[in-house]
Amino acid sequence: MKKLTVVLCALLMLSSMAFAQGTSEAGPAKSNLRVGMVTDSGTIDDKSFNQGTWEGIVRAAADYGLTTKYLKPSGTTEADYLKEIGNLVDAGYNLIICPGFKFETSLYEAQDKYPKVKFVILDGEPHTADYQTFRIEKNVVAVYWAEQESGFLAGVAAALQMKDAEFGFVGGMEIPAVQKFNWGFQQGIKYANATHGTKIVLKQENDLYQGSFDNISAGQQIAASMYDKGVDVIFAAAGGVGVGVINEAKNRAAAGQKVWVIGVDVDQYSEGVMPNGKSIILTSAMKYLDRASYDMITNELNGTFPGGQVLRLNATNDGIGIPVENPNLSKTVSDEVAKVYAMMKSGEIVVAASADGLYK
Repeated sequence: MKKLTVVLCALLMLSSMAFAQGTSEAGPAKSNLRVGMVTDSGTIDDKSFNQGTWEGIVRAAADYGLTTKYLKPSGTTEADYLKEIGNLVDAGYNLIICPGFKFETSLYEAQDKYPKVKFVILDGEPHTADYQTFRIEKNVVAVYWAEQESGFLAGVAAALQMKDAEFGFVGGMEIPAVQKFNWGFQQGIKYANATHGTKIVLKQENDLYQGSFDNISAGQQIAASMYDKGVDVIFAAAGGVGVGVINEAKNRAAAGQKVWVIGVDVDQYSEGVMPNGKSIILTSAMKYLDRASYDMITNELNGTFPGGQVLRLNATNDGIGIPVENPNLSKTVSDEVAKVYAMMKSGEIVVAASADGLYK
């Protein structure tokens, strides 16, 4: 995991060049594989889901000498996504990665329309618009994460570090992946309070969903309201909305207020860095998006593409976690979280993927 964290930092520099034009060609191609990506509702540099997925593609392009390209739809309808998928296919891209549940219905059609093209969908699987029929053809693989486990670890880490504080949660859209982050986070807080004597409070009024993943200003307004009410730490599982939360925390920290943010999907520490070099990111609830996209590309090159399968990444297969290195967490806290992670891997700790006894 340490190695992965370092690689992610290096990728930010590498991928910045690719962000500029949306295409990368890393030397002579070693394969006829051309990898495309259609972004979700956010931007390619959203510091979250899209960016994490793209970084894995960029890394694969560098390692294997592949041509890559991303396209951003003009809207978020099934037709908008199908149009960009078709544009990539027409341009010769034969492995297309689609990050997010919004691609589910478009890929249900695309898997039949383009049988010679391989597809990877992250956080979803192909189905009809009425949810009556779920079907994955041999040219598609669906990848899910146990977000509740990642949220749990972040909740434990933040609680152990803060000891006595008030927490908040800001979600984007109220969808299963975001809800599971929330439910795991609440369970992590309860675990720390029960087993380590921490005194963390999360009020229901400070547990909410903004309703989108791209409204930065709304995220900043929500964060301002929570911080004004005495919240010390906000877990923002909200894409671009979370960027607004980070911006508000940075403004307040620069003015001397002690506030924090828990990042999501990727290690967002660098996004919280202020002019003094310190970051307001206490930790991040990570799901290794870059690893998923990179591994699916590697599998295709090796002839082991797991088409027709639904893959579930969790603690047992090191698919989730929090950053190993973060100066805002003490070594004592990091060591304790490592023990908790080991108990999750062994099955001694099981984090529920439901809202039973929790805020929704």
